[in-house]
Amino acid sequence: MEQHNEGFKEDTHSENSELSNGYNKKNTLQLLNDDRLSPEEGTRNETLIDFRDKNNFSRLLDWYYAPVYLLFWVGLFFAVCYPLFNHLPTGVKISEESELPGTFVAQRAESILLQIDQMGPKIAGDYVTEVVMVEFLLGEIAKVREEMREDLYEMEVEVQRSSGAFLHWQMINMYQGIQNVVVKLSSKSSNSTSYLLVNSHYDSKPSSVGTGDAEVMIVTMLETLRLMATSDEPFLHPIVFLFNGAEEQPFHGSHSFIANHRWSANCKALVNLDSAGAGGREILFQGGPNHPWLMKQYKKSAKHPFATTMAEEIFQADLIPSDTDFRIFRDFGPVPGLDMAGCYNGFVYHTKFDRFKVISRGSLQNTGDNVYSLVRSISNAEEMYDTESHSEGHSVFFDYLGLFFVYYTESTGTALNISFSLGAILVICVSLWQMARFTDQKVGTYARAFGMQFLLAILGFLLALGFPLLMSVFYDAGNRTMTYFSNSWLVIGLFVCPSIIGLVLPSTFYLTLRPSEKIPHTYHLQIVGHSYCLLLSVICILLTAIGIRTAYLFMICVFFYLGALIINLASRLHDKGYLWTLVLGACQIFPYLYLTYLFHALLVITIPMTSRKGMDANPDLLISLECALGSILAMVFLAPLLNLFRRPKSIVAGLAVVMFIFCMISVSEVGFPYRAKTNVMRLHFLEVHRKFYEYDGSISLEDSGYYFDLQDRRFETPLLDKINLTGFTRVDDLCKTEMMCGLPCFNHRWCSAVEDARWLPREEPVDLPGSPVLQLLNKTVFGTDSDPRVRYEFMVSSGPPRMSFFIQPREGVKMLHWSFLQGMLDNPSTYKPPYHIFFGYGSDDSPVEFYLEMTKDDGNFEVPVLELGVSGHYMSHLSKRDEATQKFIEDLPDFAHPMEWPSSYERYIF
Repeated sequence: MEQHNEGFKEDTHSENSELSNGYNKKNTLQLLNDDRLSPEEGTRNETLIDFRDKNNFSRLLDWYYAPVYLLFWVGLFFAVCYPLFNHLPTGVKISEESELPGTFVAQRAESILLQIDQMGPKIAGDYVTEVVMVEFLLGEIAKVREEMREDLYEMEVEVQRSSGAFLHWQMINMYQGIQNVVVKLSSKSSNSTSYLLVNSHYDSKPSSVGTGDAEVMIVTMLETLRLMATSDEPFLHPIVFLFNGAEEQPFHGSHSFIANHRWSANCKALVNLDSAGAGGREILFQGGPNHPWLMKQYKKSAKHPFATTMAEEIFQADLIPSDTDFRIFRDFGPVPGLDMAGCYNGFVYHTKFDRFKVISRGSLQNTGDNVYSLVRSISNAEEMYDTESHSEGHSVFFDYLGLFFVYYTESTGTALNISFSLGAILVICVSLWQMARFTDQKVGTYARAFGMQFLLAILGFLLALGFPLLMSVFYDAGNRTMTYFSNSWLVIGLFVCPSIIGLVLPSTFYLTLRPSEKIPHTYHLQIVGHSYCLLLSVICILLTAIGIRTAYLFMICVFFYLGALIINLASRLHDKGYLWTLVLGACQIFPYLYLTYLFHALLVITIPMTSRKGMDANPDLLISLECALGSILAMVFLAPLLNLFRRPKSIVAGLAVVMFIFCMISVSEVGFPYRAKTNVMRLHFLEVHRKFYEYDGSISLEDSGYYFDLQDRRFETPLLDKINLTGFTRVDDLCKTEMMCGLPCFNHRWCSAVEDARWLPREEPVDLPGSPVLQLLNKTVFGTDSDPRVRYEFMVSSGPPRMSFFIQPREGVKMLHWSFLQGMLDNPSTYKPPYHIFFGYGSDDSPVEFYLEMTKDDGNFEVPVLELGVSGHYMSHLSKRDEATQKFIEDLPDFAHPMEWPSSYERYIF
């Protein structure tokens, strides 16, 4: 008895002595002994005595249990989320096929994949791509035809070759002789005119074999075609398999099909397959738009679901430096569909390390199971007969740990978000009223305490966001971005710990500074959770109001907190000391697992992308924001429970120490981002030989050098001590005087960043494999005095499969018409000179002829009116690199992966 009382005395003098909150047995017993109390009041006060006794003698847990508490949640992630995220099914072997009829056979797909891998890079316009790969696909399709149930199905096969053009971002994308291999498989019993389109591409980037991006999807389509053609169960709607020959151009193959092929008008739904990595699971990251029935088909058929609306909204906000053919089918069809892509190990994406050996059989099985089941399901969907009648708005969709898939319409999501948010606010009011009733205090006392805690919750939310973002700013200022690139566990200390510190700091200081003694500590702690719940409810309603479907994440947090609160109120644990924390902790397991799984997946996808985000944006901002949001949503109701332990400020200080240790590690060699073969620095550069022709035909500049389109925020810093960069400079001065800074920027991404480009001059002229030849065929002046016009006719011959034309009318000159798409000229507010026309060809290398028609204010066309730049890009690995270039590449450090090619650039004035 003496020891017990001593322990209590020690508590009342500790940092958290506010547990007693001014209550003691003596005062309460005096109330009961007051003869003015009625029997009912006496009974109520007996309960009050019991409540106060439990709080007075419920000693806070010792501080050393706090690390155990935190490590429990860390361990839960690694015990459940991490293995489920990385789980892959066992690949089915050919020998098991007889026992598993109608099952995707990963080993067969794997054997085809190995053959494609051994062909090497497949650049559009190369012999391997235009001839070898096409013949190989036709051969594999012929094998399927031999196995096909001819009594049930019919198959049509075409090699499509076509030309066309379309507007893509800030350039005209023009193509000629692009090839696609197209297969239509139909049930003979079907009379449907609605086709399902299944698309992926077999071309690759320079230096990359493209096994992950996207030969994996090509072999998945071949095996799916075989399974559908040999099945005993016919399907309702024909299926078009588009083996796309020029996605990396970009998007020439998909546009060629949707704009020119005779089957395209009948394609009513799409399954698009692509990749931003190699191996692992594929993610469904775009759907529709406005066709939730496609999500129903995914839910019904996907054996290994992996999807989230959040990924869709991030991707469509252009925060991801990638794009897919889905855009083309959606915008130019329009064909609604599902966009699925491999997302694991993005470090090898578009590099020479994207090879067969990094693709596991389990990964092929995972993708194959999903694609085959999905194709079978949609090809039998009744909605395919009239897809437009089922256009019902966007969807909210996500998987739970890969175990099951959830989807509902956006309108349903709006109702759920608002209902649960308002419901939570109502039940919080009931809880506060119950606290006041139970402690015999005025409701206003609790309302004031709640108001203070709500302000602190806002502060905690802002600090939890701000601390990680501040860390990213500091690291950027010190040129230390991407320290987590090879050691992603560093984000725990760099961004997660600061976020949790910010989340608990305001409430911890408040609770340790003796708040209102009229309110027990246990109620103060509940009010902290109520305040965060109100904040998340308000955010959920606001996000819903502006149409952000990712608000479902906030709804999930609110829903499970609301459930715990209702259980505590109904069971009266709400008023029994700290027992309510057990229910809250148990109810938080479900959302915690989902949210940590989701944000881990986002980090796995986005961390590799930081090496190709470009120089303008600090990539750490995106990573820190993801870590902050993940930490807030997963720990918003769990982190404040650190105040259940003694010395909570010391616990916060301990988290700060952990953060400091991680910071010290990150600025050591461990934090150097790049590693050879596994986590490489992407180094994009061109070996350029350029000539500037003046109006009189003279050459004002002829030189050679390396044009660098740097891909990440570290600029050239990692290379400074590794190679000779003497003369390495920005191109600012040329940008002031020359169109496109006088450089042959490759596509819209390169051209948008051309002002940040770097130029490294070299003494030896670049030995180009060739050079486009520009010929002025004719110049015609016509029109009237009030409407003077001039027309130039040009021809470009002997060019490589990829060229760019840059057109800049001089001051006072206006472009009226040309042989390219008129849409660029018709929208001067969107498209401004210099105009960029990108041209690519596949199997047809015939010359390009075009005309330009202009007018001029003074009608004088005997002076310079036009600048015209012509660049040729010899991207193929088969194009010759001269000795100086070879030496430069050999001198690069082993962590630098070059994607380079020779390029010519001539600027003319007419």
